[in-house]
Amino acid sequence: MNVQEKLIGPFKQLLTMQHLPVKGALQDKDLEIIADAGIHIKDGKVQTVGNFKGLQEALGDSVELIELTGEYVALPGYIDCHTHIAFGGNRANDFAMRNAGSSYLEIAEAGGGIWSTVKHTRECTEEELKKLTLQRADDLFKQGVTTIEVKSGYGLRVDEELKTLRAIKQANLSSFADLVPTCLAAHMLPKDFEGTAAEYLTLMANELFPVLQGEELTNRVDAFVEKSAFSAEEIVPYYQRAKEMGFDITVHADQFSTSGSHLAVELGAVSADHLEASTANEIDLLADSDVVAVALPAASLGIGCAFTPARKLLDAGASLAIATDWNPGSAPMGKLIESASILATMEKLSNAEILAAITFRAAKALNLSDRGRLVEGQLADFNIYSTDNYQNITYQQGRLQPVAVWKNGMEVYVHTEKMN
Repeated sequence: MNVQEKLIGPFKQLLTMQHLPVKGALQDKDLEIIADAGIHIKDGKVQTVGNFKGLQEALGDSVELIELTGEYVALPGYIDCHTHIAFGGNRANDFAMRNAGSSYLEIAEAGGGIWSTVKHTRECTEEELKKLTLQRADDLFKQGVTTIEVKSGYGLRVDEELKTLRAIKQANLSSFADLVPTCLAAHMLPKDFEGTAAEYLTLMANELFPVLQGEELTNRVDAFVEKSAFSAEEIVPYYQRAKEMGFDITVHADQFSTSGSHLAVELGAVSADHLEASTANEIDLLADSDVVAVALPAASLGIGCAFTPARKLLDAGASLAIATDWNPGSAPMGKLIESASILATMEKLSNAEILAAITFRAAKALNLSDRGRLVEGQLADFNIYSTDNYQNITYQQGRLQPVAVWKNGMEVYVHTEKMN
């Protein structure tokens, strides 16, 4: 028996996400659902999916057999392509003040807002920040999220941004999930920087970018393009320098005003995230590009604003991903299926569109081509649910959680009380 090879099943339903396009609207009838299915794993990757009994007969004793009793559904591991889980502190008071009618400026003047998190994060040691990141990544992993993007952006000094990205790198060594780091040094102009926005961005590009490459801390650069952060005109030289150095770029775009998505398309960003303020013009621009539109419904709930126009984006032909935006200010929920199910209700998304948005389309938003589908050659990252119908996952809006999560062909998390 080759211990590197395994056969697990049978599954009542197995969703491969195969044959679905990266862009445009999807119907549930387009989903490939294999009944009585098995997954043949070799060296941490999917070798074959198909009828369990047929695979068992073909493979014989050459593989480790993991035979399930009961009714289970399997589908690819989820990908959360936009989070801010490397942070210190708490902003519960922001939420209370916002719901009581306080404006963003009033909250900031009372000591809240992004700057509050910056101060708390700077007070953390690298080790403390690593542990906090790991705790939140573990929470997401138990939800079935096997790949997690993690941004910096609460340091806003060269040394503090490096501390955060080093903490993320160290957390990744211990995390069950793959952590994909992103530099968000252009989150806002820090209050303690004595200079202009252009001077701050030049400093970061000149002093931070080379170290990011030298220490292999990230290959992704993000920026908040908004009136309260950096204008499209201010951020262009920063992004151009990042692209010249070989970084992938992504944009916090169109959250409150439109300009970020135009910039994302113009510069060839891998994704434009938020898009709550996008109009027909921005929707058409994104649909005609290869930029993935990333919806962050938990931020809409946290702030109390409109949702990303997901239905219009899909119908126009855009690629839509959905992420948690887990952060201490506007999106503390940190629940991927719950927030995706809410967006589906508000924007009338099919199950196929939801699941695509948190698997292979989310992988595209991270420029990853080796995950998000259960097909030959992809990472054997998958979730197992104790149910006879995959529709129950979104129907129960997050209440139904995986009973087991597999990463790289290994069962890493199992709910022992529910898994036979």
